[in-house]
Amino acid sequence: MNVIVSTLNAKYIHTCLALRCLKAFAEPYYDVEMAEYTIKDPAMNIVTDLFEKNPDIIGFSCYIWNIEETIQVVSMLKKINPNLKIVLGGPEVSYDTGYWMERLSDVDFIVMGDGEETFKQLLDEINGSEKYHMVIGTAYRKDGKTVINAPRPKLPLEQLPSPYQFEEDRAALSKRITYFETSRGCPFSCQFCLSSIETGVRYFDIDQVKSDLLYLIESGAKMIKFVDRTFNIKRDYALEIFQFLIDNHQGCEFQFEITADIMRPEVLQFLNDNAPPGIFRFEIGVQSTNDETNELVKRRQNFKKLQRTVRMVKEGGKIEQHLDLIAGLPEEDYERFKQTFNDVFAMRPEELQLGFLKMLRGTGLRLRAADQQYVYMDRAPYEMLSNNVLSFADIARIKRVEDVLEKYWNDHRMDHTVTYLVERVFPSAFDFFQDFGDYWHQQQWGRIGHQLEDLFLRLHEFLLARDTGDIEIIEGLMTYDYFLHQKHKPRKAWGKPKLSKEKHVELVSLFAEKPELTGLPFNLKEQDLFKHIVTEKLSFSLSSYLASGEIRKESELLLVHYDVKNKKKTAQFLAMEPLLNTLSISHDGT
Repeated sequence: MNVIVSTLNAKYIHTCLALRCLKAFAEPYYDVEMAEYTIKDPAMNIVTDLFEKNPDIIGFSCYIWNIEETIQVVSMLKKINPNLKIVLGGPEVSYDTGYWMERLSDVDFIVMGDGEETFKQLLDEINGSEKYHMVIGTAYRKDGKTVINAPRPKLPLEQLPSPYQFEEDRAALSKRITYFETSRGCPFSCQFCLSSIETGVRYFDIDQVKSDLLYLIESGAKMIKFVDRTFNIKRDYALEIFQFLIDNHQGCEFQFEITADIMRPEVLQFLNDNAPPGIFRFEIGVQSTNDETNELVKRRQNFKKLQRTVRMVKEGGKIEQHLDLIAGLPEEDYERFKQTFNDVFAMRPEELQLGFLKMLRGTGLRLRAADQQYVYMDRAPYEMLSNNVLSFADIARIKRVEDVLEKYWNDHRMDHTVTYLVERVFPSAFDFFQDFGDYWHQQQWGRIGHQLEDLFLRLHEFLLARDTGDIEIIEGLMTYDYFLHQKHKPRKAWGKPKLSKEKHVELVSLFAEKPELTGLPFNLKEQDLFKHIVTEKLSFSLSSYLASGEIRKESELLLVHYDVKNKKKTAQFLAMEPLLNTLSISHDGT
């Protein structure tokens, strides 16, 4: 029997842990081949590739991001080979299973919940007596009618074989994200999340976890993303894993989803003291800072303790933080969501993801959607369109915030500029992103592509259009950010240079003659200076602003050296007047 497990990932760099779990449990009884694609791949290409493998059974792992594309592939496969057995599993079809069986006549079976044991037993029956009523945890058809069997009890996780040590995965470990779980389940009951449907948390054997992690690291994995819903719920377990990764990381990076308000200060201090910089990344779901909203979705959250965690991590400087918000939660209107956004942005996370509520099948919010008059998409991803306090017009405006937030904060193209704008120019961070997002929409820039220089020019146009004060200071910060974002000397600046080309040439010649003036810790020949440095005149002292926040109206020369070989940039700030005086003396020949 030729068995394939397949899925359509959101991106090529992603991998599907579910396929590996199914394969590991089914072997050695069945030879299971994994076939991964992306939602961007043409359906004909996917179908052709699967057809050429000549399968008897194909199992697809289904999620909100791939279900509609998967349905198209399944329909084509069944038309080509009506005898092919199609099995669906995954969170998107584990709930409302009857709906999926009625809608998808091309699907023979649906596996509900944890799939390892169920899928293996289903293969046994397909290959044997076909007594499908014996396979608990499945749905199937009998005489044209849907039969949904009883759910399967949870298998103790220590009985599951490792899904991480397949030889066919080794070659791509350094190029793709490896998804890893140390536990299943969640102790919380957030009504917008599928994890709220199941109760309790089960853990894998910690020695097996360490063995698998070490195998992945030594095999070349560069990014391991833990999929545990709350990695830090069991403090001692989390600490032991943190210590193991600190001792054995070999440059691999690790991402965890944590609940920040239950993170003990002593754990944070341990990480601040011992974690190497850059190997850990925390994803923290804030979602809302509105107590009424959190109560309605059964989400317990102490925002002050969450702030303490984020602050301690930030002060430690070792761990990057990704904070999540959800627009559209119950009783959080536009103005209250604005407050949530500003509350969270004030913590200056390295990344702030602004998502929109999705009414997932099986969740409490979807079952009680009428309570807040939710209107949402009929098909995946089931994103909300409006509710009793948030209109579709409000949602459309917040979408514009999301767009410029991604481009101008999360991508870190101009951190100094945006920080200045949200702290000193606009009433709040949300006001900046909203006003800029509205202008972006009015100019229809969302319909065209953007190079780095375009993003600077468009922000500048927006600021000029609203007659923004202190524009020379903002332009100086933008220039600084622009040069810092380059890997090598740019061919041109983002806007019109304040320092003429002739003056730049004179300064470079002066620096070649008197290298001590550059402040650089090394000397360079004149040709190297021309090749690897940029200069720009600033109307204020940027060095004073960066050091203390003080704006001093003293012109300064910004000099940036690009050490391409060592992949480093060095920025120097030189007082402008003494340099001009030195140039005058040189021209006099004295």
